[in-house]
Amino acid sequence: MALTIFILRLAVCILAFPMYLLDFLGLWNWICKKSLPYFLARFTVMYNKQMASKKQELFSNLQEFAGPSGKLSLLELGCGTGPNFKFYPPGCRVTCIDPNPNFEKFLIKSIAENRHLQFEHFLVAAGEDLHQVADDSMDVVVCTLVLCSVKNQERILQEVCRVLRPGGAFYFMEHVAAKPSTWNYFWQQVLNPVWYLLFDGCNLTRESWKALEWARFSKVKLQHLQAPLACELLRPHIYGYAVK
Repeated sequence: MALTIFILRLAVCILAFPMYLLDFLGLWNWICKKSLPYFLARFTVMYNKQMASKKQELFSNLQEFAGPSGKLSLLELGCGTGPNFKFYPPGCRVTCIDPNPNFEKFLIKSIAENRHLQFEHFLVAAGEDLHQVADDSMDVVVCTLVLCSVKNQERILQEVCRVLRPGGAFYFMEHVAAKPSTWNYFWQQVLNPVWYLLFDGCNLTRESWKALEWARFSKVKLQHLQAPLACELLRPHIYGYAVK
């Protein structure tokens, strides 16, 4: 099986040679950073339609984690185009972080469409380094379709724990590796190197539930599901929340 995966990976990489050449020349990263927001602006509309019921279920108890003032302070990591905004409760104070500054104009549009929220800041930063956010300052941290592409899952979860107040919660919804010995898992293994380059560091083969279970949360409520998505490679999902 390993030899078959290697041969097929090699064939796919040969077909993707122009992309690898652009990456070698230092051009591909620039192309990705510029084009990804336009792709995600379309993809997240479709994703939200297909995952609306699960997102509503996931975020249904957000308000329970509001502080003494009754207002919820929420930090979203890898906010992208802002597709989660409509699921947040009225009056929620939202701070957005994304390493790609090209998302800002899409965020402005989402902010205009979600007047029920109070937007605080848009910070250009990686989730592994949230030094601009104070310790114990957030009631809730959210990331969806983000842990697949961060460089260091352990580090980002350490930062999440740092910025969350005691009793605060981390909400997540992520695509993950399929079950071993399935055809989906096989093709995830074959296509992952090219997928990683094509989609700006996104991994098909991450077992993100393990990082969440190993992190310093007092409670983790996590479920696996097969998402109703057209792309079978992305169907294996986890979602839930973890309490500090």
